[in-house]
Amino acid sequence: MSLTSEHPLIDRLDRPTRRRAGVHTRALRRERSRLREPRRLLAIVMLVLTGGIMAAFLIARGEYAGADARAYWAGVRVWLGGGDPFHPSGVFLPYVYAPWLLPLFLPWALLPWNVAWTVWRGANVLLFLWSAEWAYRRRPLATAVAILLLSPALVATLDTGNVTLLLTLAVWLAQFTGPRVGGALWALAASMKWFPAVLFVFLPPRARTWGLVAGALAVLLMLAMWPATVMQIDTALNFPRPLRVDYLLILWAAVPWLWRHAHPLWWANRREFPRAVRGARARLEQVWVGVRSDPEGARLQARRGLGARIRSFFGLA
Repeated sequence: MSLTSEHPLIDRLDRPTRRRAGVHTRALRRERSRLREPRRLLAIVMLVLTGGIMAAFLIARGEYAGADARAYWAGVRVWLGGGDPFHPSGVFLPYVYAPWLLPLFLPWALLPWNVAWTVWRGANVLLFLWSAEWAYRRRPLATAVAILLLSPALVATLDTGNVTLLLTLAVWLAQFTGPRVGGALWALAASMKWFPAVLFVFLPPRARTWGLVAGALAVLLMLAMWPATVMQIDTALNFPRPLRVDYLLILWAAVPWLWRHAHPLWWANRREFPRAVRGARARLEQVWVGVRSDPEGARLQARRGLGARIRSFFGLA
């Protein structure tokens, strides 16, 4: 007779271990079956090659990287020393964002530069990998293609340490949080640079309302610091800049909305587009007939329909 059968307690202690082993075995089988999918294998190959080339370029840059991040770091230190962060002396680039946003960089800027740069780039890489992992689990091949197309912008941003990627990921995160936090994240990103403002349409409806509220607060802060704001605008407009490839990262913030909709651009399908055109034409003809037969009623109905659409867009319906 075995030791296990003589001692039921030992048998009960072994059961959780056997259950865990079964779970791991089933998980490995599931992953092995996934690796047999041609589209997933192609996505893995594309991601490995793209990531390898990007890493090689960033490593080759070495100490020449981080010019934009150093501008944020130095701008806070110049500001704390009573200087002008928009016109710093020495080799630093000027700080070109809203003056009331300077304190946001304060805890990070107190670190020595070597440590601050490591933390900055590491945070950018980890947050992007988090977003890429979310996207890959839902659409592996589409995610691999998106990262491949955006890799020049991503490499440029990780090389200079520009805040573009963090702003893009802030709008990404705004699509998963509550309406107040989501609206505040969008307003913060749009206050630092103009391009996140166009991502307003990807916010959840209630987050759009709170985004406008937070945006109004940002405008008040800008007006409260108007002399410094004028200096910031002058520096931003007159500072020579190369072609901003990193602005293409704005497209990455649209991924959560696109990936969560089964057919977000259904009308662009070759079969569906003619049907969508015919439907739009039929609705226009219906409206035109209503206008000709009852102008006042048609106007009232159009006003009500527009109001309902606006309330729905902002989550107020």
